[in-house]
Parts: sequence; C-alpha cells; structure tokens
Amino acid sequence: MNLRPPGYEPGELPGCSTPRRGDDCSTVVTIVWMTWTIYLALTAGFLAVAGAAALLVVRLLQGWRAFKRLRRHVGKELDRLTVLTEQTAENAARAADQAKLEQSLRRLRAALAQLAVLRSAVDEATAAFDRFTVLYPRK
Repeated sequence: MNLRPPGYEPGELPGCSTPRRGDDCSTVVTIVWMTWTIYLALTAGFLAVAGAAALLVVRLLQGWRAFKRLRRHVGKELDRLTVLTEQTAENAARAADQAKLEQSLRRLRAALAQLAVLRSAVDEATAAFDRFTVLYPRK
C-alpha cells in the first residue's frame, strides 16, 4: 500500500508532477532573452531622454539668442525714441515761442493801429496849422 498522498491528478505516479529541466531548457533562454530585452529597452529610454535633453538645450540656446537680439532691437528703438522725444520737446518749445511771437505780433498790430490814428491826428493838426499860418503872414 502507498502511504504517500496522490499528486495533482488522481492515480498519478509519484514524482511525475515534479518538473525536471536541464540547462538547454527553454526557460533559461527566455530569461536571457528577457534580460537583454530589458537592457535594450533601458538603453533606448536613456538615449531618448538624452536626445530630449540635448534638444531642450538647443532650444534654450536659440531662445537666449533671440532674447539677445530682441534686447539689442529694443535698445536701438529706445535710443530712437529718446531722439524723437528731444525733437518733440524742441518743436514744442518752438511752438510756445511761436505763440509768444503771435501774441507780440497782435500787440504790435494794435500799437501800429494806434500810431496810424495818432499820425492821422498829427496830419490833421499839421494841415490845420498850415491853413492857419497861411492867414497870418510871417516876418
């Protein structure tokens, strides 16, 4: 009588459910294949990350160069704006001077009008004096 418990299946012979594989077994080949596959995948991942980092560095350098060009352009435009501001200030000063000139010109015209009135009065007085002197003889 067999005192050992039956295997996985009823009536199984003892020791038949224990796997016995040698060195040429497909499990060893599968493990080696999986190991190399993992290493290749890790290498590919590392190369992808390194490539992305290199691309990021290139993009950062391009951005830096564009920023420097923009800074130079803004500097030139600020210089040009400064020159235009000075020209505008000079034009405004001239316009203020022109306003003063126009005010002085109005006063001058008023003074000329008064002078014309005075001159006509003097001319009338001179004419009256000449008529008066004609009546009185001179010695």
